Amino acid sequence: MSNPSAAAPPVEGDPKRKVALIVVLFAAFMDLLDSTIVNVAIPSIQADLTTGYATVQWVVAGYLLSFAVLLILGGRLGDMYGRKKLFLTGVAGFTVASVLCGFAGSPEMLVAARVLQGAMAALMVPQVLSIITAAFPPKERGAALGAFGGVAGLATVGGPIIGALLIDADLFGQGWRMVFLINLPVGILLFLAASAVIRESRSTESIKLDVTGTLLLTVGLLLLLVPLVQGRELDWPLWTFVSMIASVPVLAIFWAHQRRLGDAGRPGLIVPSMFRSRSFTAGIVANTVFFAVTIGHFLIFILFLQNGLGFSALRAGLTGVPWSFGVSFGAAFSATVLTAKLGRKVMVIGAVLLATGLAGIALTIQLRGAEIGSWSLLPTLLVGGLGMGMIIAPILDFILTDVPPEHAGAGSGVVNAFQQVGGALGIAVIGALFIGFLGTGADTAAKDAGGQLRTALVQTHVSPADQARLTETFQTCFTERTKSKDPTVEPASCAPLTQVTDPQAGAAIGAAAQDARREVFSAALQRTILAQIGLTALVLLLVLLLPKQARHHDEAWEETPEPGTEPTGPGVAEPRTA
Repeated sequence: MSNPSAAAPPVEGDPKRKVALIVVLFAAFMDLLDSTIVNVAIPSIQADLTTGYATVQWVVAGYLLSFAVLLILGGRLGDMYGRKKLFLTGVAGFTVASVLCGFAGSPEMLVAARVLQGAMAALMVPQVLSIITAAFPPKERGAALGAFGGVAGLATVGGPIIGALLIDADLFGQGWRMVFLINLPVGILLFLAASAVIRESRSTESIKLDVTGTLLLTVGLLLLLVPLVQGRELDWPLWTFVSMIASVPVLAIFWAHQRRLGDAGRPGLIVPSMFRSRSFTAGIVANTVFFAVTIGHFLIFILFLQNGLGFSALRAGLTGVPWSFGVSFGAAFSATVLTAKLGRKVMVIGAVLLATGLAGIALTIQLRGAEIGSWSLLPTLLVGGLGMGMIIAPILDFILTDVPPEHAGAGSGVVNAFQQVGGALGIAVIGALFIGFLGTGADTAAKDAGGQLRTALVQTHVSPADQARLTETFQTCFTERTKSKDPTVEPASCAPLTQVTDPQAGAAIGAAAQDARREVFSAALQRTILAQIGLTALVLLLVLLLPKQARHHDEAWEETPEPGTEPTGPGVAEPRTA
């Protein structure tokens, strides 16, 4: 048998790969932006469409569910029918769905459009990693995947900032609708650019759509994700736990079905042999926990800034700029310089920095108390962002390092699907912890603020009897509102406070409410961060299971171009055979 490494010419890859990388990264940025940008728009959407908090939550949940459920299928369809073709279909569909979101006249229409948007993203996003894997030779793939990781981190933390700026600018008088309508010009340019520079590729194997596997995976993921998304809003009824437990055997049957197809030489939605690679399996788990930590953190940190400290949407978004800068710098520096020299140690350092940043936020809150502001949080946010960037950039290279290009779609679909599951778990678990800590701390915070209110009311014209009544009413109102599932609905117990006509008494009540919110939200965030640090330590341990360096097999690298479009001439990679 000949030595392929010696016999074959150097692998150069797609001549337009760098321009194609920019195009697909814009698509990834657009998707990830839309999955987070809507969070700061929820209050505006709720007010404009006059709907409840629980209903408008489906604007987020509908996107998440359709995206997660169809991701692996989207990746496999790209392997079967062509990654460029599926990418362009996804971009076009995503753009149309964004326009439908922007012109939605009812909550139901908006939710339906978001479900469609998530489904189109599921066709588009898996192709991003597939196109990168197929277009770049192994020696360049690490930097390209690192760029993807950096964009992912930047979009995840930058979404609230851009959303707040768009809403605050109120372009063309459209308010929150510009959060979606901005995708129209971007999507059109993206479609035209992708048509020109992306080279078609597909799997070298003959693949048929696995209908049984698709149904099993869809049912299993819905059984898992629906209760995770809706459980907290519904106060975790029995059916949510039954549903999550039922997802285990359904997903086990799906796995057994995929194994049978693999043993029979018939490819399914996933390739079970990929999971024999320690880098793929350990990396998937590490990445899932990592996304649970970070996505969950963004949710509760925004709640802390807006509901706890009373920041506007714009100020809350701008407060996250140091984290965004840290992610961008950490991702770029680790992908281009550090990973080649340090290997997996980059992610170890990143996990330590992420945990340090989280601990620094908690310590800053403890030390600054009522005087905490955006500037005092800057150093720890920067450190945490650097840590996130140093994980999110190189980890994809370690996960996909042993995945052959013909299975790039299936592999990237699995990676993205697990990321979504991790995000859903983070929102559910970390969000539930945070809300739970708010509830347990509400009585103490109300009592402390009630004492301050009583002292302040002594300085007003309110009678002693009314002072006692207002203090008791304030404590009841604050406790009920803090423990409520819908913080936008004012409990009936708060009504007497809105009828206070004395300006000094009204100001005292407002100050007491602000102090109580700061106290209860600060304590809840600090306690939740402890759990996040523990999960970050788990990420660090999982990273240690990865190989010290990402291994690439140049001789296995090839891509199958669209028939009739194969480039010719020097520098074009030829298939390698043993």
